[in-house]
Amino acid sequence: MTINNAAIIVAAGRGHRLGGEIPKQYLDVGGMPILRRTVNIFLKNPSIDLIQVIIHPDDTELYELAVGDLDLPTPIHGGETRQQSVLNGLEAISDHMPEYVYIHDAARPFLDQIILNNLIEEVELSGAVIPALKVTDTIKYMTGDKIDSTIDRNYLFRAQTPQAFRYKAIFMAHRRFENNELTDDSAIAEKSGLKVRVIPGSEDNFKITTESDLKKAEIMTGNNYTDVRIGYGIDVHAFEDGDHVTLGGIKIPHDKGLKGHSDADVALHAITDAILGAIAMGDIGEHFPPSDDKWKGASSDVFLKHAAKLVDEREGVIANIDLTIICEAPKIGPHRDLIRDKISEIIDLDIDRVSVKATTTERLGFTGKGEGIMAQAVATVRLPE
Repeated sequence: MTINNAAIIVAAGRGHRLGGEIPKQYLDVGGMPILRRTVNIFLKNPSIDLIQVIIHPDDTELYELAVGDLDLPTPIHGGETRQQSVLNGLEAISDHMPEYVYIHDAARPFLDQIILNNLIEEVELSGAVIPALKVTDTIKYMTGDKIDSTIDRNYLFRAQTPQAFRYKAIFMAHRRFENNELTDDSAIAEKSGLKVRVIPGSEDNFKITTESDLKKAEIMTGNNYTDVRIGYGIDVHAFEDGDHVTLGGIKIPHDKGLKGHSDADVALHAITDAILGAIAMGDIGEHFPPSDDKWKGASSDVFLKHAAKLVDEREGVIANIDLTIICEAPKIGPHRDLIRDKISEIIDLDIDRVSVKATTTERLGFTGKGEGIMAQAVATVRLPE
């Protein structure tokens, strides 16, 4: 299938300059993995038809945790060098034969749509274009620890990504010079004789490389999440014949079951409604109608993941979940930590942001009479203004 615009996101590096056990592209910044932020930029641009991510062979699990729920092609393994990784990506999309390709560093999560759209327009005219920033510092050429000369900065620019090219031209260039260790794709284009145009880049489109870069990224994302929303959810399910109940995704032995169209997980239902309420997106019944047989017996983690995805699509983060389970039996205390762990896993939220409490109604009302279970939940969501 022929497409017009394809993006290759290079995420196969190890991030040695930043240090740490997790490669930088999978680190959390402002409640979201860096790679996910980068991928979202291209997903939101209607001109981008295909996104191919290149990863290290050891990072499959990290990749799945970061973006596994997004509609992306299977990631391609990178090579020993960035240049080899990009070539692997170019080969991987060859069946699609895109007209243009945009090669971007995964660790640049603050690319704005203006630059991307400018690249899309310009590459159709010039065939090769990159964003770059003019060097403002005075540059010295050094021999050892001594200055050899001062370089005229008027002709110096700092290259950024994404770098955009006619696909066939850059693919042929990469194949021709695959054994050369060049630092970016425009260098390969230049070596093959392509004329590369430059458009203005942005200081925000920096590559997260050092600890100070990571701190800068945290500040940038933290300042954006100023729209704080609080949602409330409540759900009730009656008991029926059975040998267990499912609460918070955990099966708990009991002499009764819970009656419901899905698995009747009253706890996850309440949390789902709380999240949907925080972003003003209706309730669980609107998204998963009980009249639809598709959801009969469904595991409620599907509902909760859907609510979390809606928050993610709005570039928001879930900041906190506070769940209260109300019943005389079964006892929740012995299962509290398992429930917290499960909720944390389903919505990818740190466990210290998940609270699970349990109480009774002193044998008053339907829960006090042992006729069912109630759950109440409060969700705090932070959205960008």
